[in-house]
Amino acid sequence: MSQVRSLEPWRWLGVPMLQVLGVTILFAIPIRLWGLQLPEPVFPMTLAFAWAVIRPSVLAPVALVLMGLFLDIFFGGPLGLWALCLLIAYGIVLGGRSMTAGQSRIAMWVWYGVVTAVAMGAGFLIVAVKARAMPGLVAIGWQYLATIVLYPFAHRLIDMFEDADVRFR
Repeated sequence: MSQVRSLEPWRWLGVPMLQVLGVTILFAIPIRLWGLQLPEPVFPMTLAFAWAVIRPSVLAPVALVLMGLFLDIFFGGPLGLWALCLLIAYGIVLGGRSMTAGQSRIAMWVWYGVVTAVAMGAGFLIVAVKARAMPGLVAIGWQYLATIVLYPFAHRLIDMFEDADVRFR
């Protein structure tokens, strides 16, 4: 059984945010192994999911916007794209938060996969409309798979803080 931690903002928002941004920078290093580059998953998607499951908060959407803007600037994408995608994911999970209570790990992973697909699908449509060309489906597929494989990290964060604030159960 996991140990419940106190719900101080720096602990459940600040530390995971810095970790995610650090890992994003680490995975962006152009290292090739056997001709393949490291995948570029959307690490902040795990936080968008976990934070909405843990509890409603005013600080979480602000942190997601900041991380989304960081991704846009870091990868040279349209400014606001990832911020919007992360907020879409957060909003969907927050809206369906009551359905997540008591679900198994597999059910939560499926829910995470669906939310990630919707958020990345919205990003795909925005980029396609803005560029008037369709982005590469193979690259998006690999990014999606690399992102949904990260669910255990979201689950760990949920386990650590889900029971910390009994007002939001």
